[in-house]
Amino acid sequence: MSRDAGYWLQQFLNVIQLASFYVPLAAAFALIQGITRRVFLSFGDLAMYASFAAIYTCFAALVRGDGDGLAAFYALIMAVACGAAIGAFIARGIFGRNLVGTAQAFMIASIGLSIALQEVMRLQSLSRDVWVPPLFQDLALIDIPGDFRVKLTFMTGIAIVVTLVAMLLFWAGLKLTRFGHNWQACEQSIPLARLCGVDTDRVVTMTFMVASGLAAVSGWTSAVSYGGTNFSIGLMLGFKAMFASVVGGFGSIRGAITGAIALASIEVVWSAMFSTTYRDVAVFAIIIFILLLRPEGIAGIGIRRESEELR
Repeated sequence: MSRDAGYWLQQFLNVIQLASFYVPLAAAFALIQGITRRVFLSFGDLAMYASFAAIYTCFAALVRGDGDGLAAFYALIMAVACGAAIGAFIARGIFGRNLVGTAQAFMIASIGLSIALQEVMRLQSLSRDVWVPPLFQDLALIDIPGDFRVKLTFMTGIAIVVTLVAMLLFWAGLKLTRFGHNWQACEQSIPLARLCGVDTDRVVTMTFMVASGLAAVSGWTSAVSYGGTNFSIGLMLGFKAMFASVVGGFGSIRGAITGAIALASIEVVWSAMFSTTYRDVAVFAIIIFILLLRPEGIAGIGIRRESEELR
């Protein structure tokens, strides 16, 4: 394989790897936004908590003598459980029926929650990075020699497969289960869904739990693929989840997935062609330019007021 072909094949694999990290976060953001019509900025911190849970669980399993596969599996279960538990607490203990309050109050509350979560973990970790030994470090899923060596680690391949399975289960649950049908009803109108007998409080709680579980998958991916985490990663992850969801189409889960893939592609292509020093600045600038050309996003649709829907 020629050097140029190998180089761009590696960049394609990098896009897949990065997209597997962004897609669950963006879908989680869209899931909450679709039912609340509010901007929830704490998803990055939920992923950060899940990454800490994954790191600690993985390290404990390795110390106990478990293999890399079991350690990764236990870490995934603990990360998702941690994320879902925090999501249930947020829905029941912090927001509750205030979900139907003003958008500004909801956003401010989510920012306050984000700061509180970061400070708790900063104190717990003593402001230090937490690391775990690389899993499956001697194994490669793809290893193509040549003028430019193309490589995809085995752990990265597992993370991609886990993300794909998680998204398929999420999509099937949204389309086939009672919760999914109730969520779609609440997405159209919470007051009308309540009048039709839907337990909207339960749907909101389940929505936060599912969305937090998806964010936890991204946290687990970050922990086991890169081998470390710290308390400060949540803010940037939250903003990137929001931007991916918005550029794909505000309120559209399909659009959020599209936006996450687009965001991953832009980041990788910029890193491949230019310096990474100003990568995030360039990525956000490109996203803003896209939104100027298409304010509703790549796959978005206009959001109407309930008064318009009832005419």
